[in-house]
Parts: sequence; C-alpha cells; structure tokens
Amino acid sequence: MYGGSQVHVIGGAMTPFGKHPDQTAERLAQRAVLDALADAGLRRDAIEAAYVGSVFQGSLAGQRVLKDLGMTGVPIYNLENACSSGGTALAQACLAVAAGQVETALVVGMEMLSTRGSGPLALSTGDPEIEQGLTMPALYAMRTRAYLDKYDGSIEGVAQVTVKNRRHAAGNKNAQFRDPCTVEEVLASRPVADPITLLQMCPNADGAAALIVSSKPPASGKSVKVLGSVVASGRFAQGHRDLTVPDITIEAAKKAYEMAGLGPEDVDLAEVHDAAAIAEVVYYEALGFCGAGEGLALLAAGDTAIGGKIPVNPSGGLLCRGHPLGATGVAQAVEMLWQLTGRAEGHQVEGAKVGLAHCTGGGIWGVDNGACTVHLMGV
Repeated sequence: MYGGSQVHVIGGAMTPFGKHPDQTAERLAQRAVLDALADAGLRRDAIEAAYVGSVFQGSLAGQRVLKDLGMTGVPIYNLENACSSGGTALAQACLAVAAGQVETALVVGMEMLSTRGSGPLALSTGDPEIEQGLTMPALYAMRTRAYLDKYDGSIEGVAQVTVKNRRHAAGNKNAQFRDPCTVEEVLASRPVADPITLLQMCPNADGAAALIVSSKPPASGKSVKVLGSVVASGRFAQGHRDLTVPDITIEAAKKAYEMAGLGPEDVDLAEVHDAAAIAEVVYYEALGFCGAGEGLALLAAGDTAIGGKIPVNPSGGLLCRGHPLGATGVAQAVEMLWQLTGRAEGHQVEGAKVGLAHCTGGGIWGVDNGACTVHLMGV
C-alpha cells in the first residue's frame, strides 16, 4: 500500500545506455516512451499526465519529447534534481496516482551527456568548495580514503565492486560496458583522483527510460506495486562531516521502509547509486544490508552478487550500465519491474519479490547530497 492507495508500475522500457552521437535526447526519450506504452498495452491517449526528469536538457524537455508523439494537452511536469531527477519524477507520479489526481501517468528520464565533452562534468559555480577545485571524482576519492582509513580496508577490496558489476552487466543488453575485468585491470586503469582509477568511476552516457504508473494493474500480471516512495534533501551543516556515513540515504531508506512496512531483511535485490565503486560499499551499510564497516566483507563473501543473499546492481549499476543523469532513477525502476516479473533476460535474480531502487547525488557545500530517492517495489 502507498499512502492507503494502490500504485502500480504497469509498463517500462529503456534505451541502451552509451554514446549515441547520431541521436538526440528527445529521440531517445520518444523511443523509450513508445516501448513503455507497448509494454503496458496502452494507447497514447491513456496518459493523463507526464513527469519528466533531466539535468542538462534545458527548458520544456518534456514538451519537446511529447509534442512529436501527439501527446500534448496533458499536464507535463519537468523536474531537475541532479542525479535524482528521474527518481523524483517517479515519486511525483506516484503521489498523483495515489491521490487520485490521475489514473495513469507517464514517467520519463532522459539525458544526453556525450555532447558535453569528456572528463568530469562541470559543476555549478558560486559554491566555495567547487571554487577550490572540488570535482565529483575528488569527492569520491576522499570518501574512499576516509572509509579505508576508518575500517582498515584495501583498495583491492573496493575494486571488486567494478569486477562484480561488470560480470552482471555482461548479461544486460542495455549496459554500456559489458566486458569482464579483473581487480588488476581496475587498479591499472588511468588514475583519476588518488586512489580512484578510471574503472572505479561511472561513465558519462546518453540514454532514456520510461515507466507507466497507474492505479489499475493489468490482467497480464506483468506489473509491480510501489510499496514505498521517498524523496529526501540533504541537511546543511558546517564543519567536519563523516564521509563514510551518508545521512541523506539513511534517512530516505528509513522512511521508505516505514512506508512499506518492511525492513532491509525483506529486500531481495537492489539497484543503488554506485557513481563510484566506494559508493556501493557505503550504501550497503546505509541501506541496512550490513553493519557499519562490514560492506567490504559482504562484497567479498559474494552476498551482493547474483545468486548471493542480497544481489546489488544486477543491471551492472552506474559503473557498467552507465549514468545518463536524468535517466538513471527511472532506469533503476524499469530494472525492478523486469526483475520482479521475471523478465530481466541474461541477468535475472531468481525468485525476487521485493526490490529497492536508490538514487542520490548533487553535492553542494555543507550538504552530503542534494537529493536522494528510494523506491521499494514488490509483487
């Protein structure tokens, strides 16, 4: 139950993530929308509202996508919330359906990053930490150092995240990087921000994903229920902060579990925001899959691999599926739909009944992350 009402994801689709220089963000999104409608078995005129998440796609991104599909006239909401833009769009659609404002809504996540050049994405100016040279790889490098120092871990252990997620991505036709790799190859890749190397950071990507959210499940049984949906924003605090404790994720997960009436022990698989390898380890702990300082041991035991106790990022995650910012949160939910209905061909987690999707990002001075979304889905 979601706020006393049934909210269902009844269709979903995504494009392959990667470099698509011959496409536009709008064309990628249109492809995802049409495929999601087909998956739900709906006509275009069944959509009563659209929620569109993107970061760098400019004004009226949703209108530009839907006008060529003849889907104008309905309310279109464009949302920017850093890496959580797509997850925020999904949360808003769930609220609208739960409140009875609409019966069936469309959710779209889209991003075209290949046009923005190579290297780290430029961050907003006017932030004192960014003006001192902070980049996202540098932040994750500091988080890696902090975690290894605090818990006496090894960078070789952290590199195992990339190895695992490449193994998962090998079976995902939509993933950007599907070739297997070893710990040695991860650590020998180009240095980015010591001790992080290139293969420990997620790649920029182009891509789109779409979902259909409705109060009416289809008779086919190919839908999932939204059990919990939470958006959190970071709390401002000056002075020292522990980079191994992501408060915003802990808070969002706690609220989502309470909303769903579930705990971490009930989750069968998760898609988490592994923008860097260390992030996945930290989020094992923040989401309650293990205790503080136990993330590397959970990984080393194989518990977070497909076939393990709590498979994490069976899609390959951001590290290997790719990270087109606005599309990521929606793509995670599409993955949940496919996994929980037995349609994740090539990387299926067998018997999964409850899944968690976690997307966070957008660091600014004094705040752990700008926004975080957590969704719990089940059959």
